[in-house]
Amino acid sequence: MTRNVGTVDRVLRALVGLLALAGAFALGWFSGWMVWAAAAVGVIMLLTAAVGTCPIYRLVGINTCRI
Repeated sequence: MTRNVGTVDRVLRALVGLLALAGAFALGWFSGWMVWAAAAVGVIMLLTAAVGTCPIYRLVGINTCRI
């Protein structure tokens, strides 16, 4: 897979992912089904940040990577 997520985008995704996971499990920001939704968002954000590829960006044709 070719990268389509740039450095700034990856850092922001990682921060949002960590905040979503922390809010879901450690900080108690969510309750009920929202805990699992926030956890899913957090995991997806962390995975796309780690891999550097976003499937939705690919479908839409967005590329924030400068390489």
